[in-house]
Amino acid sequence: MKYCATECYLARVSCENQECRLHLDYEEDLNCTLVAVHKHGPLTLEEIGKRHHVSTVRIKQILDATLVKLKKTLVKENTI
Repeated sequence: MKYCATECYLARVSCENQECRLHLDYEEDLNCTLVAVHKHGPLTLEEIGKRHHVSTVRIKQILDATLVKLKKTLVKENTI
């Protein structure tokens, strides 16, 4: 776990570093994505949407777009 996430988790204090790319506005998980995954394990699309304040459908759209990009990258790397 990232150093700042470990510190917050051990101290049971919410992270205040809003500039961190892992920060989320969700007090239950101490405002940290790493803490959320550590506490709950893999999250469902619904749980991710709840933490990021977007719909499950939007999370699915983002996931699908990410998978397309990954596949294109893998294809490109294998052809070089």
